[in-house]
Amino acid sequence: MIHILVHTKEQRSERKVPKPVPPEYYQMLEELQVLDFVIVELTLYLDTHPGDQDAIQQYNLFIQQRKKAKKEFEKQFGALTSFGYSYSLAPWDWKNAPWPWQV
Repeated sequence: MIHILVHTKEQRSERKVPKPVPPEYYQMLEELQVLDFVIVELTLYLDTHPGDQDAIQQYNLFIQQRKKAKKEFEKQFGALTSFGYSYSLAPWDWKNAPWPWQV
């Protein structure tokens, strides 16, 4: 069964226009994407080389850097994810666009 949600003209006019995104948003988001890429690549490598201690140390270092970068991003711009993976500012800010995948 498919449900279609129809908004009245008044509800559509009440929608908030997203605020302009500062350049730091994009810089910090790109840093997170780079860290994610490295982590995925190291994960794939470690799947086939589980005993490589240097790669494990690099993996753990990049995980630590990613956690720090995520914390800083969320402190400035709000949650990157929902469903218990990120804290929220008060008031609840997950509804505020743009979301990371919209930029």
